[in-house]
Amino acid sequence: MKNTTLAILAVMTLLTTAHAQSIDKAKLDTLFDRLLAKNKGMGAITIAKDGKVLYTRSFGYSQITDNTKKPLTEETRYRISSITKTYTAVIIFQLVEEGKLNLTDHLDKFFPQIPNAARITIEQILSHRSGIPDLPADGFRAQQRTHEEIIAAIAQGKPLFEPDSQHIYSNTGYVLLGYIVEKLCGKPYQEVLKQRITAKIGLKNTYLGVGNTTPDNNESLSYRYLGGWKEAAEMNLSIPAGAGAIMSTPTDMTIFIQALFDGKLVSKASLEKMTTMRDGEGMGMEPFLFAGKTLYGHTGGSNRSGSWLAYEPTEKLAMAYTTNAKIYPVKDIVAGVFDIYWNKPYQIPTFDALVVSPEILDQYVGVYGVPGAPAKMTVTRTDATLYINNGGTALPLEATAPDKFTILPGVTVEFDPAKKTMTIHRPQGDRTLTKTN
Repeated sequence: MKNTTLAILAVMTLLTTAHAQSIDKAKLDTLFDRLLAKNKGMGAITIAKDGKVLYTRSFGYSQITDNTKKPLTEETRYRISSITKTYTAVIIFQLVEEGKLNLTDHLDKFFPQIPNAARITIEQILSHRSGIPDLPADGFRAQQRTHEEIIAAIAQGKPLFEPDSQHIYSNTGYVLLGYIVEKLCGKPYQEVLKQRITAKIGLKNTYLGVGNTTPDNNESLSYRYLGGWKEAAEMNLSIPAGAGAIMSTPTDMTIFIQALFDGKLVSKASLEKMTTMRDGEGMGMEPFLFAGKTLYGHTGGSNRSGSWLAYEPTEKLAMAYTTNAKIYPVKDIVAGVFDIYWNKPYQIPTFDALVVSPEILDQYVGVYGVPGAPAKMTVTRTDATLYINNGGTALPLEATAPDKFTILPGVTVEFDPAKKTMTIHRPQGDRTLTKTN
């Protein structure tokens, strides 16, 4: 009986090892090599199983100047943006387990000046069901701000809906949760993060970012591609705070989520609450479906940076991807990674732009506007590329069809020469402009 048991364990070990060794690392390398070669992205990835790193790769540069290109490495820190919310949710649940906070506590206990604070609970904020609106996307976000300035700005916002009546993603809700953490712990968020998470599980490259990212601290700058890599402005990290200001590496991120699911940070009961979905949202967690499997984690993104953290519990599989040049859709990259990992059919894209004839492109050239509005957008052509300019930098349009083009991640442009219109499709809604000349 003993020999039979040992034989079974040996076979299981061989199967596990064989699975780990079956990862097509060469195909993954080709995917990231091609992304960089075609100027479709830069960044890093780590795939780990039960805490063991199976694959890690960095591609591209953390800083690009006229004279130098500083390569990205395993130690380069990235803005992980909204994945910060998972860390903040973990700390909130730790405080709940310690009896220092209740999910049913109302926001007015901490910030009575916020509209509807007496009816908004901690649980509703965690679940994005508070109705607290986000800060306006204007110059306010570009500068260093104090807690007092940010709270005052949030308090000026008009509630989007009655608490718990709807689900709308709220960054400002998690900003307030970060401030609540500071109030209850009596110390800055970065110190709480270190004490309760990073030092506890040995994260060496994870901390709350301050101000703007700097290469001197081995932090990646963000870039966009405009015929060459150009540095892209990002939000000052004092604004998102506990909602999106953590800096980290993919390897640290996989260690974090493995520790979370291993019960090293919160109880099993708390993790179940975090991963219980309502309207497709948990508490600091989101569900993903890749290759027919359900994973849990979070995504993050700001101007040109992006991140993705996902965990498959049955296989104890963790994947973290970060980018400082969000050009090709991150979701498509991550989907490709999982298809390759699980040996699903996947053809690496060529990333070659569709070529549209100059005769067709010339139909779209002109000045576009909205009747009664002073703002104008000018479309020009240089060789086989269209450019759009609203008075600032001319941005190239990449064709996906003869009349459809990509301008920014998640933003597309569609022309109708018969109607002389240009429609810009954005996440916040479409905008149609008419050619004026």
